[in-house]
Amino acid sequence: MSSIFAKIIRREIPSEILLENEHVIAIKDINPVAPIHILIITKKQIPSIQELADEDSFLLHEVTKAAKALAKKLNLSHYRLLTNCGEDAGQTVFHLHFHLISGRVLEGMA
Repeated sequence: MSSIFAKIIRREIPSEILLENEHVIAIKDINPVAPIHILIITKKQIPSIQELADEDSFLLHEVTKAAKALAKKLNLSHYRLLTNCGEDAGQTVFHLHFHLISGRVLEGMA
């Protein structure tokens, strides 16, 4: 089954792309929880971080490199980078992605 993120990666669904390389794509979240809410999505469709295979662990480095590049591009000195794993944790799209959130003071974790 193809996720909405896979369709965005294949350009079947339009999205505002902020960064892209061979391994990840970063887009603006369509339902932002803060003034800056970017999704950094792995191009390889992996359901969640729980299913990340050892041979794909380099993707975590690619995500953090993308986050750092976006922070520099947007002149962010503070941001939150997170992923949800499973429905009970709030995951709604089962394609590994991380939320980069900033632009206001971010209170507690929940």
